[in-house]
Amino acid sequence: MSATRLELSRSWVLAAVIVALHAAAALSVLAVLRTAPGYALAAALLGLGAAAAWARALHGSLRSVRALELSGSDLVLELRDGTRHAAELAAGRHVSRAMVTLPVRRPVRRTILVTRDMLEPDSFRRLRLWALWGKLPTDPRGA
Repeated sequence: MSATRLELSRSWVLAAVIVALHAAAALSVLAVLRTAPGYALAAALLGLGAAAAWARALHGSLRSVRALELSGSDLVLELRDGTRHAAELAAGRHVSRAMVTLPVRRPVRRTILVTRDMLEPDSFRRLRLWALWGKLPTDPRGA
């Protein structure tokens, strides 16, 4: 059985959402705590948002997931540093028109979030079907 490789591209929309939500949290802190520790916490929240967006949405970290390989019910993660890891998925996948979440149990506990703009439309559709069924649909043409 051949594997389907899905190369993830950067999601500027997801990066903007991550930073905006962290900025909202920073503003909430400043609304109730206008002291030096409040400003420090707000700055830390903004920094955390920038780091999360860089690593998760823009794939800037060496440990960022750059590609998914689907083969039957198996999943292999390829990281930006080139390493590949067979992943064991946990229960609780979420599939919608805009995103797919894949909770990984091994090799490390994390959740992979794939948004619609990270893949071509056909690839995103295949990922959604795989996440729902645990396998890829067969090609009726036999190709």
